[in-house]
Amino acid sequence: MLANVFLHRVLDDWFVKVVQPRIKGQCFLLRFADDFVIGCEHEAEARTILDVLPKRFGRYGLTIHPTKTTWIAFGKPNRHEVAGKGYGTFDFLGFTHYWAQSRQGSWVIKRKTAGKRLRRMKKSLWQWCRDNRHTPLRVQYRIWCQKLRGHFQYYGIRGNYRMLEVMYRHGEAAWRYWLSRRSQQSAISWETVEKLRKAFPLPMPRIIHAI
Repeated sequence: MLANVFLHRVLDDWFVKVVQPRIKGQCFLLRFADDFVIGCEHEAEARTILDVLPKRFGRYGLTIHPTKTTWIAFGKPNRHEVAGKGYGTFDFLGFTHYWAQSRQGSWVIKRKTAGKRLRRMKKSLWQWCRDNRHTPLRVQYRIWCQKLRGHFQYYGIRGNYRMLEVMYRHGEAAWRYWLSRRSQQSAISWETVEKLRKAFPLPMPRIIHAI
């Protein structure tokens, strides 16, 4: 809430009233809380805005994060390019945005779960399974379903199914691994795993947002 109050005046109003009237090419601002992306048609204008931003924020006692703020060339690849490499990617709100070819062969912007966010979530799930391996199975199952549904509801966008599946498989493997260490006995057999899958079916990955 504080970010919205501060940045509405510091950034949003300033961008609309001061920046856009002075820009010759097309430009836009996307912001959520204190994360934002500014897009410009011309490189020189983008670099100018990047130079001015720290001064604008400094007037209100705010600073720009030195490692998370950068200039990225994100131009659309040429029509006859066979790959989108070299045309830049950027992370925003947990997604990596990149150029890829559609089934019709045209270049489109696609999104997938950001690598850093995916590794952090994997580590968090692994830690949770370890810390709660002695919790009653039904309680674990209920919480697992909540975690997976929450993940799919946020990251379940078109084009990101493979990353949802990666998270699902990792979670299933982590659950089996730590359930096998509830006692000194041997690991849970695959036959037992299949019985658990039938008794406690986890939510499957699915696309929720067609954007």
